Amino acid sequence: MQPDWSLSDIPYDRIDVDAVRPREVLFYLVTSASFVEIASDLYTRNLAEFYAGDAEVCDWLTSVWEREEVQHGHALRAYINTVWPDFDWQRAFDAFIVEYTPLCDLGHFEPTRGLEMAARCVIEMGTAGLYRSLATVAKEPVLAGLCERIKTDEVGHFKYFLRFFQEYNRSEKQNRWKVLKALTHRLFETRGDDAECALWHAFHERDPNGRRDSAEFRQIFSSATRAIRREFPSMMAIKMLTRPLALPPVVAKSIEWPLAMLAQRVILR
Repeated sequence: MQPDWSLSDIPYDRIDVDAVRPREVLFYLVTSASFVEIASDLYTRNLAEFYAGDAEVCDWLTSVWEREEVQHGHALRAYINTVWPDFDWQRAFDAFIVEYTPLCDLGHFEPTRGLEMAARCVIEMGTAGLYRSLATVAKEPVLAGLCERIKTDEVGHFKYFLRFFQEYNRSEKQNRWKVLKALTHRLFETRGDDAECALWHAFHERDPNGRRDSAEFRQIFSSATRAIRREFPSMMAIKMLTRPLALPPVVAKSIEWPLAMLAQRVILR
């Protein structure tokens, strides 16, 4: 299956570079997102190992999911190279990947294949919300359009993981409590760590003498988090988050708002 879009569809030559370049928070948001997206191949290998023997899942992971995730990273990298050409993206990424790789091992997976699929829905919900937020924060048409394309891909990924969960759960027969436990476990694990790690290596490349515990770095990280939190689509996120629970409509409606506030604070903590 071919992706619905490619880098050639992104009009990088239309970017108002002079208007965007001074926006430090935007630089860090786009750079850190590019790092995590391109590193998706680490998760693909581990997920393919976890689902070994399931040809449909493994084929989709390697031929669709990984390719689209990595394309997101390359598209964001191309934006960075256009607006901030003096930034050594590759050197910063190389340092990031050394720290990030151990975070992607099989020890972080849920105990069953079905529950891991439910947990993957949480990740895709978070990334869809991130890119919806970033499209609004960008205030620059090329980046906003790119982020909307990525958001659409992430919603599509969510739908696949949800379908795979439902198929596995026909045989696993996990009750709602176990599914909720998997969802909340992954929700609380998601991953301020990923964003902090990626943003740190972007910061350190710009300031090799900077410290991770410095007030300057903490301020940049806080500013980036606040920018996304202000625009985070909480209700969209929570509707996605509760789908694996298959709740009766009246119950789902009654818990949407409190769960939306919780999700926003946990994901963007």
